[in-house]
Amino acid sequence: MSTESSSSNSKIQPVRFFHRGKIVDVSGVHPTRSVLDWLREDARCTGTKEGCNEGDCGACTVVIGELASDADAPGAVGGLNLQTVNACIQFLPTLHGKALFTVEDLKGQCASHGKAGDKKHAVHTLHPVQQAMVDCHGSQCGFCTPGFVMSLWSSYEHHQAEGTQPTRQQLADELSGNLCRCTGYRPILDAGQRMFDLPSVRLDTQPVVAALTALQNGGHDLNYAAPLGARMDHFHAPRTLAQLAALREQKPRAQLLAGSTDVGLWVNKQFRDLGDIIYVGDVAEMKTIETRQNADGGELYIGAGASLESAFAALVARVPSLSDVWLRFASPPIRHAGTMGGNVANGSPIGDSPPVLMSLDTQIELRRGDVVRRMPLPDFYIDYMKNQLQPGEFVQGLAIPLAAMRRQVRAYKISKRFDCDISALCAGFAIELEEGSDTVKAVRLAFGGMAATVKRAANAEAALVGKPWTQASVSTAKLALAQDFKPLSDMRASADYRLQVAQNLIQRLWLETRNEDALSIEETSVWSVMPHAPKTAAEGV
Repeated sequence: MSTESSSSNSKIQPVRFFHRGKIVDVSGVHPTRSVLDWLREDARCTGTKEGCNEGDCGACTVVIGELASDADAPGAVGGLNLQTVNACIQFLPTLHGKALFTVEDLKGQCASHGKAGDKKHAVHTLHPVQQAMVDCHGSQCGFCTPGFVMSLWSSYEHHQAEGTQPTRQQLADELSGNLCRCTGYRPILDAGQRMFDLPSVRLDTQPVVAALTALQNGGHDLNYAAPLGARMDHFHAPRTLAQLAALREQKPRAQLLAGSTDVGLWVNKQFRDLGDIIYVGDVAEMKTIETRQNADGGELYIGAGASLESAFAALVARVPSLSDVWLRFASPPIRHAGTMGGNVANGSPIGDSPPVLMSLDTQIELRRGDVVRRMPLPDFYIDYMKNQLQPGEFVQGLAIPLAAMRRQVRAYKISKRFDCDISALCAGFAIELEEGSDTVKAVRLAFGGMAATVKRAANAEAALVGKPWTQASVSTAKLALAQDFKPLSDMRASADYRLQVAQNLIQRLWLETRNEDALSIEETSVWSVMPHAPKTAAEGV
């Protein structure tokens, strides 16, 4: 099929992306075919492995490149934004207009940088990332190795572009989405440090940028389709917010798709038939993150299509105490692909974004056609996996009052594993005291994992407002919490454990924010005893 004949989104088009040094056209595969399956079965690039097939183990890690809106922006590598993602849960049409890099590409980079007669380059026929893994014995069974290599390569390119080197703990954070059962991670971290000592080999971004620019200039809204039996399933990828709103109104039963970090599992694990799909990832307006002025003192506006990584970076820039929950939210590949709007719209009772956002008085913005409405985030959830969305309506953005971010804010994630684990419970707290006193002026106590939906603890909050911020008041609030929640027992935690931990977190909030002898972050955060340099606002925004 010729792409030149596809001048409007009413015509079926192939998926076009940059892979292995050229533009690839793909037609005929179903819209829910994963990038991983296409790589291994169609492109015969079998270096990328399938492990869990749900975005947890990192064996399938690849790097996606997109044109940087600002080539000199922090994090841009030679005009590209490079991000690790899990190939197993990404649908192939989401690659349209992008570049796909896999472990096979690293050999080509090394060959292109070799020089005749240059012994230094001749010795290192592997890419520095791969050579470091060999030198440091970072691979045993080898199954997880390609995923680790791609995460390390992404780190390598970003730090080389910035002229920096990561600390060992920063490397551990960047590898938190890659699991290995053999090495114990120590030699892999050694390799992450060693790779910067080897002769530099960099990605030649010029041909990639040129190819993606050509795709963008000749591009249009993607309307891809492929048969499923006698039916044609469409994958629509509008480019403007107005087009998205119109399409959603026309197709209210189509499946909305953002980062595919949840929807991808519906296909891989539950074998769901999604039918038509509307992809929001190409709508730049949906990725907006900006400060807006209004009569109430301004707000931080986060478009529903903004990645979890970008959204949390913007929050942490204004509320540094949220750094821990940012670093512990899933893994970098999940945060790069997933969106905060999707995490909120999903409605999971154990989602980690909603408790934080509820503590900050966030308003959710919904749109149907040209009609936009807002409501407090707690009002959005009706019951387990049920919300206020009407047919043809979608989540457009999240609005966080700047005034709420001036309160003392804390977020706590409780899980069995420290990194990359689902929460047993997650709490978002904010408290404001009357000026010059210890009387509680306002308090927000929001919990995930304690009920059928994420919700605020109304009785516990009422026990604190207007009362002195003392141990006695905290004890009363902890008792009231038992009236707010009747948690369930499951594989992650028992009901009694959840209630006790939730009560203990209110106690911790008081210890950290009381007027006298408040515990410092160094006394309460695990990072204070680790050789860790958390991401700064400048690195994340």
